Amino acid sequence: MTIKDIARESGYAISTVSRALNDHPDVSEEAKRRIAAIVAAKGFVPNSNARQLKRQQAKSVAFIVRGTSNLFFADMLVELQRLVGEAGYEGVVEYVGETADEVAAAQRVCRELKPRGIIFLGGDSRNFRKGFDKIDLPCVLATTVSDELRFENLSMVGVDDKAAGRAAIDYLVERGHRDILVLGTDPECSSPGKMRLEGVRQSFEAHGIPFGPARFLQAEFSMAGGYAAMKAFLEAGGRASAVFAMSDVTAIGAVRAILDAGLSVPGDISVLGFDGIPMARFYNPQLATMRQPAAEIAGQSVKLLLRCIETHQPARTVLLQAEPLDGESVRSIEHR
Repeated sequence: MTIKDIARESGYAISTVSRALNDHPDVSEEAKRRIAAIVAAKGFVPNSNARQLKRQQAKSVAFIVRGTSNLFFADMLVELQRLVGEAGYEGVVEYVGETADEVAAAQRVCRELKPRGIIFLGGDSRNFRKGFDKIDLPCVLATTVSDELRFENLSMVGVDDKAAGRAAIDYLVERGHRDILVLGTDPECSSPGKMRLEGVRQSFEAHGIPFGPARFLQAEFSMAGGYAAMKAFLEAGGRASAVFAMSDVTAIGAVRAILDAGLSVPGDISVLGFDGIPMARFYNPQLATMRQPAAEIAGQSVKLLLRCIETHQPARTVLLQAEPLDGESVRSIEHR
């Protein structure tokens, strides 16, 4: 039995039967019941292979998203979906864990869905060095620019993370802070984290401030990660006048840990984030942050990918700038 047979027996159009089988909301309950009864009586099994083939034949772009707690990626993904949709492509999203191999996931997506191109949101340069040469379609690495990656089919769009790391510490030092704690992910697992940390070190050195191991704590790019790292630091007797967290969600977690310890933000400890997610503007206190131009990153990523897909242009790298955005979570202090 085929979907055409069900349509003929039920009296409904093939398109209606198809939507009913996929539980589409615009099909009446009566039609769904009638079609379900025929399916049960005849033992009909949908042809998933045919459905998969139809999807493969569509003009699709895959988004490989690293991590599930990064609100910056979540907001950007909405814009990316909109842009590729306007260009006539279907966006297919694949999430991988913070420590998963996103390139291996991309290889599987290429085999199963055969997209026309891939946009990676976040990535570990080690995984790209290890396995990206097995991917031969146009790709864009969004939010990450790494000098270590040079592939003819891999464009990169992101901010100058080294300059942004320097600017973040400069921002705090200009407001009188010298006892600064930095929260960031493992620099060996994150190209942006590695570059931001290098910029941080450069700023500390330029201002004559020692940067020892005690000034850097590893924390996952999540609220829970920021909370756990900051809580452990305070419980161990650690003290700082300011914290620079390498993502807004990490910063929000750190703020909560500071408040739970009976301290105030920014009265006791100032907190500076990174990304510029919308939530930062509505958090209490409003979060000061290094804002990434999310819309521009999304627009440039889609533009480069479609240019490579449709006109076979070579890969390019676009480097943008993050900028400090004032908020209530950082105060100026005076040294006496």
